[in-house]
Amino acid sequence: MSEQERNLIEEEEDIITLEFDDNTAVDCFIIGVFDMDDKEYIALAPDDGTDDVYIYGYKDNNDDTFEILDIEDEAEFEAAVKVFDELMAEEEE
Repeated sequence: MSEQERNLIEEEEDIITLEFDDNTAVDCFIIGVFDMDDKEYIALAPDDGTDDVYIYGYKDNNDDTFEILDIEDEAEFEAAVKVFDELMAEEEE
């Protein structure tokens, strides 16, 4: 099992709340953290009964905290989604 796959499995039970600019909040399960091109990303599943997945940049602050970062570049976002989809497909096999 690769480090990326292990991260996907280890993070599955954690829940965080995302707060959006319009003052709405959504509880999300952390599906996992994965690497792409020397950057880390986090995959989140909202606890709203949908099959949606949110992909964000991830920064570990090395003090038991982390930051979730918007991915501004569309090409970077699409590449991160592709890597996440590939990891999920491997996990299903």
